[in-house]
Amino acid sequence: MVLSTVIRRDLRWVLLALNALPATAAGLLLPTALASAVDMALDGRLDAPTVWWLVGLAGVEVLGDAIGVVLAAAITARGAAWLRGRLTSHLLALGHPARFEAGDAVSRLTGDSAIAGGVSVLAVNLGISVVTAVGAITALALLDWRLAVVFLLSVPLAALLVRSHLRLTAADVATYQEVSGELSARLVDAVGGLRTIAASGRADQEAERVLRPLPRLTAAGVGMWRTQARMIWRAGLLLPAVELAVLTAAGFGVVAGRLSVGDVLAALGYVALGMTVVGQTTLLTALQRARASARRLEEVLTTPLPAQAAPGYTDRGRIELTGVTVPDALHDVDLTVPAGAFVAVVGRSGAGKSALASVIGGLVRPSSGEVRRGGSVGYAFERPALVGTTVADAVRYGTALPRTDVEAACRAAQVHDVVVRLPEGYDTPMSTAPMSGGEAQRLGLARAFVRDPAILVLDDATASLDMVTEATVERAVESALPGRTRVVVTHRAATARRADFVVWLDDGRVRATGPHHDLWHDDEYRAVFG
Repeated sequence: MVLSTVIRRDLRWVLLALNALPATAAGLLLPTALASAVDMALDGRLDAPTVWWLVGLAGVEVLGDAIGVVLAAAITARGAAWLRGRLTSHLLALGHPARFEAGDAVSRLTGDSAIAGGVSVLAVNLGISVVTAVGAITALALLDWRLAVVFLLSVPLAALLVRSHLRLTAADVATYQEVSGELSARLVDAVGGLRTIAASGRADQEAERVLRPLPRLTAAGVGMWRTQARMIWRAGLLLPAVELAVLTAAGFGVVAGRLSVGDVLAALGYVALGMTVVGQTTLLTALQRARASARRLEEVLTTPLPAQAAPGYTDRGRIELTGVTVPDALHDVDLTVPAGAFVAVVGRSGAGKSALASVIGGLVRPSSGEVRRGGSVGYAFERPALVGTTVADAVRYGTALPRTDVEAACRAAQVHDVVVRLPEGYDTPMSTAPMSGGEAQRLGLARAFVRDPAILVLDDATASLDMVTEATVERAVESALPGRTRVVVTHRAATARRADFVVWLDDGRVRATGPHHDLWHDDEYRAVFG
């Protein structure tokens, strides 16, 4: 279970509990000390030790609370970081695409991990509340056992309130967490397609789609607040009722000479402390949110990892697709690419070219069929997302390769001369590196080259390059990475002409394969290039 693992792996919550004990003890002694000070004042005396004792107890309580805030923040941050690490590792191992959409995964990584990571702090705070309540009842018994008996009559009702609150909030909290993740998924999906949405003039429709789960989120949130409000007003009625009952019993004690006026004040203070658990509505709700978040994290962590490719497929660079189908993109595709071949994938818009490249590159898992690759894959995109602190980091992203390998890859991608002219060369921060679309595209190519892959998949990765530069890049790749299998999605007849053979896609199916000059006799093939 996620929550129990978080508690066990970081035992600094013990320090939080140990720090809270003196503060709790001081809080329990404070009403008695205040009672002594009141009795002293009523007698017209000024006892310095009693005053200093009162001040010292208050100081211990304040100092303990301050240290507790710092410790709680550190424990929560550490727990959240560990959960995010586990979740990230599992999501990456699940591969792409996983059953969890990007926005939903982000919601689990950020919100759910942070909430579940603070469970140790919640447990300690609730434990301290229980200790405080038990201590308060004990202190009432030491003042007068009759006061403790009167207070204990309210305990079953208080326990019923707590149980009812936990039960009523469980479903609303779980729904709130689930719908928050759904909203995040829709929003991330919309942000990724901003250009398409803007170009098609469907902003209003997309906004409606993204916000469609909002009524469910609102209903869950309103349900949580109603339950919390109900708990607050019930607790608000219970506390004065118990105080009145204890105060009445204390009044009889004063008349009988068993209690002083200061003892009555102390009794009221202990009643308030004894009802601490009932007053912890926020903590109880937070505990339910932690449990709901933990279930969402467990849903990811218990998802079985995909079966690894069968060992023994050692034909480096060879690609075999058998009966591959991707819904709404590819239909029963059979394809064999020999090791070291240069293949151009062509077709009209929407024919399935990018889907085929994604399947070969391992970015999309087919719904049916088998994909076998001989070796690692280097992938470059039309619009690469360049991640890294510096230009060099962006090229060697995910590796610890030396600068020499980074520079060699950039030379092969015909972008080295651009990088060295930047203000700090390869150490220029990516956030301030002025690059055109074509230059960024070549940097993406360098990132694909630097890993020395057996297979290169270029999904329109040279679309922003002029034909001369594209041809130069191809020659540089042949020189720097000889014998590599290359699968290039292209719209250019010149690129298809240089390929060893062409895969012509039409409506998600392989219409024909063969050399470009053989296919060129087909009018429909020529129409692909406009």
